[in-house]
Amino acid sequence: MNARATSPPPRSGEAAEAACEVVELLEVLWERGRDAAQVTPVSSSQLRVLYSLEREDGINLRTLGEVLGCSPPSASRLCDRLQALGFVERTPSPASRREPMLHLTKRGEIYLRDLRAQREDVLRAVIETMPRSTRAALLKGLSAFRDAVEGTTLVRRVDRTGRTA
Repeated sequence: MNARATSPPPRSGEAAEAACEVVELLEVLWERGRDAAQVTPVSSSQLRVLYSLEREDGINLRTLGEVLGCSPPSASRLCDRLQALGFVERTPSPASRREPMLHLTKRGEIYLRDLRAQREDVLRAVIETMPRSTRAALLKGLSAFRDAVEGTTLVRRVDRTGRTA
């Protein structure tokens, strides 16, 4: 029989605290790893707009506001700056001339691709210093976390018609 003592699993509060600490560390790592000459910085709210448009191209401001949890005027202001940077474009909607459709531009796609590549490089450098068994546990835990988030109503999905699913 194995006499090895096992510690009790962490409580959800402890896991949430650890996750918050990791998020803060990631923000610091990514900020240090960012090359300002290569990537135009956008706010975290604007980044959420870009991610949303990447997932659901052609949604309107009302739907974007629902996805972000803000009003359409707030979503519009976020898009104004992104449009000025060349990351977002508005096109007329075939359904309603009053509600333009929002699209991620090629420049916006390139920005997200470059941002992800930079972040992955920073993460890879740190993760490579971890023992193999710890990396495997990290992958398992992060995969379970992603699945849990996708199974909640905290993340709204939008279908192609612009309706929240």
